[in-house]
Amino acid sequence: MSTKQSDLSTFGRAQTEGMFNLQKELLETYEQASRTWLDRDKSEVGLWSRLGAKLTATRSVPEAMEAYQKCVTERMQMAVEDGKRLFDECQNITQKITGSLNGGRWPTASR
Repeated sequence: MSTKQSDLSTFGRAQTEGMFNLQKELLETYEQASRTWLDRDKSEVGLWSRLGAKLTATRSVPEAMEAYQKCVTERMQMAVEDGKRLFDECQNITQKITGSLNGGRWPTASR
C-alpha cells in the first residue's frame, strides 16, 4: 500500500471515528433530555392531581378560586422553566454539532 493510500485510509478511519463519537454524544444528550422531560411530565400530572384534590376539599368558591390561582401560577412558572430548559438543551446540541464541524473532532487531510 502506498503512502497516499495509507494517509487516505487513516483519514477515513479518523473521520468515521469522529462521526461515531459525535453520534454517541448526541444520543447520550437526547437520552438525558428525554429522562428530564419525562420527570417534568410526571410533575405536571402531580400538579393537576393536587389541584383536583384541593378542589374536592374546598367549601366555597373563593377557596376554590384561590386553589386554582395557585395551581395556574405554579404551572406558569413551570412553563418558564420549560422554555429555559429547551433553550439550554438546543444550545448544547448545537454546540456539539458545530464543534465537531469546526475541527473539534473531524481531522483534516494532510497534504
